[in-house]
Amino acid sequence: MQPKELLALAQEFGNPLYVYDAAKIEHQYNRLTAAFSKVEKLRINYAMKALSNVSILKLLKNMGSGVDTVSYQEVQLALHAGFTPDKIIFTPNGVSFEEIEAVAQLGVQINIDNLSVLEHFGTKHPTIPVCIRINPHVMAGGNENISVGHIDSKFGISIYQIPHLLRIVENTKMHINGIHMHTGSDILDIEVFLYAAEILFDVAKNFKNLEFLDFGSGFKVPYKKGDIETNIEELGKKLTKRFLAFEKEYGRELTLAFEPGKFLVSEAGYFLAKVNVVKQTTSTVFAGIDSGFNHLIRPMFYGAQHSIENISNPKGKERFYTVVGYICETDTFANNRRIAEINEGDTLCFKNAGAYCFSMSSNYNSRLKPAEVLYKDGKGHLIRERETIDDILKNQLLLDI
Repeated sequence: MQPKELLALAQEFGNPLYVYDAAKIEHQYNRLTAAFSKVEKLRINYAMKALSNVSILKLLKNMGSGVDTVSYQEVQLALHAGFTPDKIIFTPNGVSFEEIEAVAQLGVQINIDNLSVLEHFGTKHPTIPVCIRINPHVMAGGNENISVGHIDSKFGISIYQIPHLLRIVENTKMHINGIHMHTGSDILDIEVFLYAAEILFDVAKNFKNLEFLDFGSGFKVPYKKGDIETNIEELGKKLTKRFLAFEKEYGRELTLAFEPGKFLVSEAGYFLAKVNVVKQTTSTVFAGIDSGFNHLIRPMFYGAQHSIENISNPKGKERFYTVVGYICETDTFANNRRIAEINEGDTLCFKNAGAYCFSMSSNYNSRLKPAEVLYKDGKGHLIRERETIDDILKNQLLLDI
């Protein structure tokens, strides 16, 4: 999207504002499916934790996507957006047995990553198909908080526990219909991903009635100029070749599944915020915006770098600024960043704000969450209204004390 288009949306809907470009989401979805076009049965399950607005879900549903969920509430949102239960997979971690049962009763595919839960579920519901999430013990991902396939991870059943897992399956006579893995996010090395895939293939050989293999996702997208990204076309070529060979070895056709989140929506997102104050100190020039890590926590939480542009003055002379928010603690989006000259009242644009941005927002400091807009067919469509103080007070009770 162009600066003038974003600026017009900020003027129409106000700041701060999240904007999502539908065309970019469609492009990324088509790019992924094209990379695996030689696979007869391909299924994309959008990881909705990245961005869970129901209009975004509906957009992806209309493209043919399934959806990956991690909570009962996400399942409810997916159903509300129009997904049928057979298009939803539930991949929780550390949830109650009752929550897993409640989702299973809806007809949604269950993915279990714990031996004790697997045994309990298999004993009680042996006829309900279950997918198993394994931990391949492969270190991948750009940040320790998003690397989930290593030996110390809480996610998945260790490959060293496969003999125990097989005994549980044999004793309960439960139906295992899928094997799943997820090594982490921001994966750069395709060979590491392929190595983990070989581990998944080896595990799959132990089960005779599988319907699908789920390779997770974690494909890296570029967050700043010159940043590296996962070469999805190269991965598609190499993994397709190996997957088709495994299908022949296995003796039946299987579905190849992925659960991309960031890859589909990250680059489609823009976060717009107004500059409240330009403050010069003895060592730094601060640009303070009408937002904070309550709206965009990734720079503080992950050390993520989002490209920041002054869309009110895109051709202005570049100067160095430290961009900060209004939260009453350290709240820094960028340190000593070169940005076109900033004046109070300007609108700054944070790029790559589609994934794990609004979905991780909060009401910290009793601040209101921003509006969300979907830009489609040359027009901005409001898909979430800006919060008001009534939203914060809605579930609170004032005691007569």
